[in-house]
Amino acid sequence: MKTSPLPAATAPAVLPGTQGQAFLLLRTVFTVAPILFGLDKFTNLLTDWTMYLAPAATAVIPLPAQNFMYIVGVVEIIAGIAVAVRPRFGSLLVAVWLLGIIVNLLVLGSFYDVALRDFGLMVGALALNRLSPRHRR
Repeated sequence: MKTSPLPAATAPAVLPGTQGQAFLLLRTVFTVAPILFGLDKFTNLLTDWTMYLAPAATAVIPLPAQNFMYIVGVVEIIAGIAVAVRPRFGSLLVAVWLLGIIVNLLVLGSFYDVALRDFGLMVGALALNRLSPRHRR
C-alpha cells in the first residue's frame, strides 16, 4: 500500500538535526533577550535607555522619554512572548521592531555600532522565521 507524502501545511512541529538545533537556539535567544531588555526599560540597570531615543520619537508621540521607554519595554516583552508561543509570527514582530530601532538610531545620528548590531539581530530574527515550522490549528 502506497502512502502519499504529507502536504507542506502539515510539516512536522520539530525540525530534524542541525536545523532543529538552529531553530531552538534562535527561538530561545529571541524569547529571552526581548523580555529581559523590555524588563530593563523599567529599571535601567543595564543602561539609561533614554539616551538611545531620537528626539523625533518624542515629537511624534509627545511623552517624556522615560514614559516612552515604558511603552517600548511592554512591546519588547510582548514580542518575546510572541516568539515563545508563535515563533513564525513573533520572529517577524521582532524583526520589524529591530528595524524600527535601527531607523531611530540612524535618525539620532549616533550609536551606529548599535544599529549595525541590531541589523545582525534582525537578520537572525528573519532566519528564525524561515526555520519556524508551520503549525496548523
